[in-house]
Amino acid sequence: MKDNSVKALSSQELASFCSQISSVLKAGISPSEGIAIMLEDTSAQEEQQILSAIQETLNTTGVFSLGLEDAKVFPEYMMNMVRLGEQAGRLDDVMEALALHYERESSLAAAIRSAVTYPCIMIGMMVLVVLVLITKVLPVFDQVFRQLGQNMSGFSKSLLLLGGSLNRYSAVFLAVLVLLAGLCLYFAKTESGRKTAAKLFSRLRLTRGFSHKNAACRFASGMALVLKSGLTPEEGLTMAGKLTENPAFQEKISACQELLKDGTPLAEALSKSGIFTGMQSRLLLIGDKTGALDDAMDQIAVHYQDDLDTSIQNAISVIEPTLVAVLSILVGLILLSVMMPLLGILSGI
Repeated sequence: MKDNSVKALSSQELASFCSQISSVLKAGISPSEGIAIMLEDTSAQEEQQILSAIQETLNTTGVFSLGLEDAKVFPEYMMNMVRLGEQAGRLDDVMEALALHYERESSLAAAIRSAVTYPCIMIGMMVLVVLVLITKVLPVFDQVFRQLGQNMSGFSKSLLLLGGSLNRYSAVFLAVLVLLAGLCLYFAKTESGRKTAAKLFSRLRLTRGFSHKNAACRFASGMALVLKSGLTPEEGLTMAGKLTENPAFQEKISACQELLKDGTPLAEALSKSGIFTGMQSRLLLIGDKTGALDDAMDQIAVHYQDDLDTSIQNAISVIEPTLVAVLSILVGLILLSVMMPLLGILSGI
């Protein structure tokens, strides 16, 4: 058994690895020699460990897909495609297509991180500013009111009591924050967490559109790859469907598979099941008639990626001023709730 302590590779790392292997194979170099060259060129310990595991299996069996399997850092989808490439004698083309697929996956992941990270940072700043105001600033104003023989009232009094409660139960508050941080890590870093988040985002009205576009892009990219590898549409749907974690999209894939069983052509089945509509459906029909369905799938994947990037940038352009405005209003309300009564007291002295 090989050491399984190396973490799974990211999409960008997978794209780089597939691109290098594709270049090696197209140059007429065997996978075993290519891995040996890559092993000599790298100094990173984790990369050496992965490449050594692959090389050891290659030297024993001569089967590249078994080497990837023993390295235990490559996704099942990639290993399945590599096996197909070996069986069909098109491993160089499959590795090139995989490189493109994982580059697209990396771009999607970066766009989603960008869309999620900025609002989270802004919300965190808002919470921090409000906490400082109600736990540190308002008590100072309360002392000023008491020195003037008055008490805070209304909204400012409620905030003062809330700040006092947070100070008294700071340990509980910190525990809640740690729990929330743990949940965020669970959703971001674990497979089950990502599936749970995908289900949640697919049902929320605000994120449903983003979730569908992401699923459609991944599905189209996967279908383009499996069709180029010579798989049947039924096999392609099964493999490409595993790339999506959107429950609603999975239901559409199941409906498409049923249509295919009834003899419906792939392009028509994809359209009738609602996986692709409008321009995408027409593009698929043309690709089906011209025998270039895989190229049509590639174009659809690019379209969805560009559309998703544009949608995310538009959302960020709206979220940014909105969060700034909300923060400004909150801070203004808190300060005005204190300053207006204080100015009234001072004017009467």
